[in-house]
Amino acid sequence: MSKHTDSTAEVLLEKRGGAGIITLNRPKALNALNLSMIQQIYPQIKTWEQDPETFLIIIKGTGGKAFCAGGDIRAITDAGKVGDRLAQDFFREEYILNNAIGTCKKPYVALIDGITMGGGVGLSVHGHFRVATEKTLFAMPETTIGLFPDVGGGYFLPRLSGKLGYYLALTGFRLKGRDVLKAGIATHFVESEKLPALESDLIALKSPSTENIADLLNSYHVKSKVDQEKEFVLDEHMEKINSLFSANTMEEIVKKLKQDGSPFAIKQLETINKMSPTSLKMTLRQLREGASMSLQDVLTMEYRLSQACMRGHDFYEGVRAVLIDKDQTPRWKPAALEEVSDEFVDDCFKALGNNDLKL
Repeated sequence: MSKHTDSTAEVLLEKRGGAGIITLNRPKALNALNLSMIQQIYPQIKTWEQDPETFLIIIKGTGGKAFCAGGDIRAITDAGKVGDRLAQDFFREEYILNNAIGTCKKPYVALIDGITMGGGVGLSVHGHFRVATEKTLFAMPETTIGLFPDVGGGYFLPRLSGKLGYYLALTGFRLKGRDVLKAGIATHFVESEKLPALESDLIALKSPSTENIADLLNSYHVKSKVDQEKEFVLDEHMEKINSLFSANTMEEIVKKLKQDGSPFAIKQLETINKMSPTSLKMTLRQLREGASMSLQDVLTMEYRLSQACMRGHDFYEGVRAVLIDKDQTPRWKPAALEEVSDEFVDDCFKALGNNDLKL
């Protein structure tokens, strides 16, 4: 057993059998990720990566409701308002951790049982294996709070089927249960109640290869029958999503949605109209550029965008409206897509010189 097994700690790090186990342990905060958790997880992953007796890494959450509902946005907001370093350090260290997961030399198994959003997606989606359950609730809802789908969203979202990732990024649409697998975000689906047995079996594997781990996950996956027959929730809309969200600009996407006029298109228009216009433009460009970039280049780009959001207005206003006052009526500035100039968006993507993220 390694250090950090105190049950009050925010993250538990332990070695069991051949597995290094990371347990996110802030159940009351839905296991939201804060800087101190990042600073404990990162060096431990690096240590296990070098340890010949560690064959895989498992990450999970406590409390039964969430794997990880996102980053600790409140703390970042408070810091950003007063120019505190946390507004730089949090994103920098979070993205360095996302990259460590994406490049991890040991098989990395994320048990994404329950709410998995934003920062929680960053802790899971870049790893080798992501096991969803019937309780998984996935979303990248950042455009709602004047942010953008970061933690490598610019890498994994445009690589989903068709324009699905663009749709999820711009609308914050939530995927549940087996749909997280069908969307290509999870690699396996296992019933929630079977996870303790799966974890025990993973821990008991003797010097397993990635293939041995995949075989074990597959053996559980094929036995999981929940919602097996159900169609992917967006199946009937995929043709529309692929055509409507293929435009080069947000204005064109809105125009296409208006011209389409179907109930589905009208619903998407209503959703998009509630989002930060600045965030929407940033996000569309982030995904279009990220589609042909490495994960490292995407995270470097996203760090620049994170700092643009810290300098701006909409992030603080979005957090106020959604998380603090909860009036759900953010007053975005600028308030309309056509008022967000290309020059302004270009500026968000500009290199930060010595302050750029170095991976």
